[in-house]
Amino acid sequence: MAYTPSSSVVAARKALAVRLQDIRKDAGITGRELSARCGWHPAKTSRIQDGKAAPSEADIRAWCQACGAEDQIAELIASSRAVDSMYVEWRRMERAGLRQAQESVLPLYERTSAFRVYASRVVPGMLQTKAYTTAVLQAVQRSRGTLDDVEAAVEARMERQRMLFSGGRTFALVVEEAVLRGGVCDADAMAGQLGHLITISTLPAVSLGVIPFRQERLRSPAEDFYMFDDAQTSVELASGYLQLTQPHEVAMYAKTFVELSQMAVYGPNARAVITAAIDALG
Repeated sequence: MAYTPSSSVVAARKALAVRLQDIRKDAGITGRELSARCGWHPAKTSRIQDGKAAPSEADIRAWCQACGAEDQIAELIASSRAVDSMYVEWRRMERAGLRQAQESVLPLYERTSAFRVYASRVVPGMLQTKAYTTAVLQAVQRSRGTLDDVEAAVEARMERQRMLFSGGRTFALVVEEAVLRGGVCDADAMAGQLGHLITISTLPAVSLGVIPFRQERLRSPAEDFYMFDDAQTSVELASGYLQLTQPHEVAMYAKTFVELSQMAVYGPNARAVITAAIDALG
């Protein structure tokens, strides 16, 4: 999937710009007239309409008032805030520490009934053992220079797992075989993690698929992503993550998940791939 950190944000900004332009046209006024009513330079109107400049909430209010469209102010401001929150840098999310980052997503997890997860780099967080999580978060802390609260962050993730698997939710997860052989922790911790995957795969609410190494495949690996019902898809990138809520984007990832799922093996066949990865640890 060819996402850059900003491509979806740019598209959403453009959609907001088109809506503002339509409001002006519906009011029957020119860009110059709107600029005069708002008290700013015509170039600003052009930049906002072209999606080259993000309007502030004050700009949106002034724009709608100038066009007699006060009834649309609240909705447009809500859309603008949604765009602003789409892309979140890791340093922004983790500025108060890794524990806070773990706890910040808890409400989203609590209100989700059906999870769909694809992983090409590391074991999904909801399936991680304590030792594996510790190794992953220690690496994150070292590379990003965040506050060293790894122990507290690990406990927060473990607590979230207990909530998730307490009943009433379903989990469809697909991982690349490379995830099973990644060197993110020592051999003992990895063996424990892989054994945990085998145990988890037998739970009634869990569907765990593994995409084996092969020469031919329907599509190349994608970036790691989490789908929360049909409400949101979170995409993990090197510099941050995308929170996608537009129906067409969520649908795109749903289609991608189906395609990736079709390449995976399940049940005994998946456990055989995991067992082979354990054996390879020596």
